[in-house]
Amino acid sequence: MPGPWADVELLVMTGLRPLLPGVRLVDELPDKLETRVPLVSVLVVGGDDDRITDTTTVDVAAFAKTRAAAWELAEQTRRAMHALAATHNPGQRAVIDDVTTAQRPAIIPYGNPAVRRAVATYTVSARPRAAT
Repeated sequence: MPGPWADVELLVMTGLRPLLPGVRLVDELPDKLETRVPLVSVLVVGGDDDRITDTTTVDVAAFAKTRAAAWELAEQTRRAMHALAATHNPGQRAVIDDVTTAQRPAIIPYGNPAVRRAVATYTVSARPRAAT
């Protein structure tokens, strides 16, 4: 039986942090978002497990001041997401085996004219790793 499942939102944010310097990573949007961009939010929206691997669907939204900046951040984030494959997070004792793009980044209106948003959906396959 596997160890405790990792918090996939935290696992992804922790992995992305060094790959996206200068970008705030969150699992909940802050107040006055327009003053806190560039920002990437990570939200688990579904998934399943086979009792070994946790296959999680994750929405990742890139927020920026302009449409061009949102596109650039979304693509930078997509490259960073794929770089998380075959990595280990010792703090959560978890391994990310694979990351695939389920839905490529797309601009989605946010409702605040001072913020632009691009959202992508990824499948993150992770599993617990025993302490060594």
